[in-house]
Amino acid sequence: MTARVIGLWRHPVKAIGREAVTRATLTAGQTFPWDRAWAAPHARSRADGSEWAHCGSFARGVNLPALMAVEARFDEAALRLSLTHPDRPSLTVDPDTEGAAIIDWLGPLVGDDPRAPVTVVRAAERGMTDSDWPSVTLCNRASHVAVEEAAGRPLSIHRWRGNVWIDGLSPWAEMDWIGHDIRIGGVTLRVREATGRCKATHADPETGVRDLDMLSLLSSRFGHTDFSVKAEVISGGDMAIDDEVTPL
Repeated sequence: MTARVIGLWRHPVKAIGREAVTRATLTAGQTFPWDRAWAAPHARSRADGSEWAHCGSFARGVNLPALMAVEARFDEAALRLSLTHPDRPSLTVDPDTEGAAIIDWLGPLVGDDPRAPVTVVRAAERGMTDSDWPSVTLCNRASHVAVEEAAGRPLSIHRWRGNVWIDGLSPWAEMDWIGHDIRIGGVTLRVREATGRCKATHADPETGVRDLDMLSLLSSRFGHTDFSVKAEVISGGDMAIDDEVTPL
């Protein structure tokens, strides 16, 4: 069976919202387009978007599970971001100039937690991925199914917040790509490392409520707490749903 792309996802604001796209043009040395283009620092953070900062500098699902249920839609031409959540009315804003409106909208979801966001900043040079290099996250559908089987129930793929979903591989085959190049559509990527996971994956992305100890499940059933791999774009180009995935 030929491995193919079955899903492309971006997360315009780090940890806050997810959006499906059908195609994207990737650039060498950059993250997935409009992925983590903004981030929301908390009160203890000094991050201002001018340079990469550790994920602990920002609001995120590991501490604020309700964020996991936010969905997004970004209008690239108008630079307008729409956010929805099952417990909030929809919001549409310009994230560059109306960050305060996003913070107010998130307020009822995050309460007075000290890691709640206090502002929204735009990443100056690259998407604010968790890695200290510009990464694109590749997810294997078969590995997700293996986790579902271990959990004994269906699980949303959005627990993983990946960029590229691939079908047609054996479970965990993506780990064999580490240190090697692959081609997806017109894009060449170098797979650099596995993605270590955190407690954000404990929350159901449909409700934003913790309902599963994912880290214990991964550790006990698979001997690690990784899911997906991180890759660097070596040669840019177009990528779309149903593109073939070819190891080089």
